Amino acid sequence: MITGIVKAVCISDIRGVQKKDVKSAGFRTGWGMEGDAHGGGWHRQVSLISYDKVMQFNNLGAEAGHGDFGENLVVEGIDFRSLPLGTLLTCGKTILEITQIGKECHNHCQIYRKMGDCIMPREGVFAHVIQDGRISVGDTMEAFRFRAAVVTLSDKSSQGERADESGCLIKSLLRESGYLVQEYAVLPDDRNMIENKLTELSDKRRIDLILTTGGTGFSRRDVTPEATMAVAERIAPGIAEAIRAHSMQITGRAMLGRGVSVIRGNTLIINLPGSLKAVRESLDCILPHLAHGLDILRGDSAECGAERNEAADGIS
Repeated sequence: MITGIVKAVCISDIRGVQKKDVKSAGFRTGWGMEGDAHGGGWHRQVSLISYDKVMQFNNLGAEAGHGDFGENLVVEGIDFRSLPLGTLLTCGKTILEITQIGKECHNHCQIYRKMGDCIMPREGVFAHVIQDGRISVGDTMEAFRFRAAVVTLSDKSSQGERADESGCLIKSLLRESGYLVQEYAVLPDDRNMIENKLTELSDKRRIDLILTTGGTGFSRRDVTPEATMAVAERIAPGIAEAIRAHSMQITGRAMLGRGVSVIRGNTLIINLPGSLKAVRESLDCILPHLAHGLDILRGDSAECGAERNEAADGIS
């Protein structure tokens, strides 16, 4: 996770002119910034630039102020240009999604005419609003690569008879690894309810990664694997196999785990065990490697074999 501080919130009601820092503004889903000329049902609703890159440019004599590049948000501490498309930016309740990196400059601005250069075409990024909120100067902005959901399956936890320690641990470890946990649910061991929740999160919420915990043992009430397979379009067995192989080095009882890993649409669904210790062991094994698979699901990365071939070509 990457964190920054909002330094300016800029608006103009006319396109193509410098914006003014208004210190605070509302953001609307499907529109953009309230009062800004770039609002509308398109992908470039909000423009952002790194305060650090502006300061570097100003050290060369640019003397650019907030809004002079036509940017909406100036944020210190985040190098937007280095973030991939699809990155989620959260600020309070507001959530933005990066939709474009850089832009072609058709009409050179005043800064370009002075410096012979302008950093906005290469350093600026654009985003659309996917959750309403308000952003003000001084607010903290965080960048996340993927959307995640955590679903705990336990009769006792769903009835408030037992604290959901495993689900809370998963949320914490996901956040530390750069995932935005957009939903957390605790359900009983009911197959229909599990299937409906997994379908909703995949099809309607478009979550990138769903991690379930619990319901993977031999009890008659343990139906998580069956519910997961019922909603699967493709299987990704290597992940579940890796979890069991890793845990087998710790306890032979790991062979009794029935968790599965599957794909539905562009969503990866992974069953984790129910115990706190087993959850930590499982995530230690798989979390460092999931991002590449999720990138492929989103179409943001090359296939594994292609990467290996390119690496081999580079050293031959």
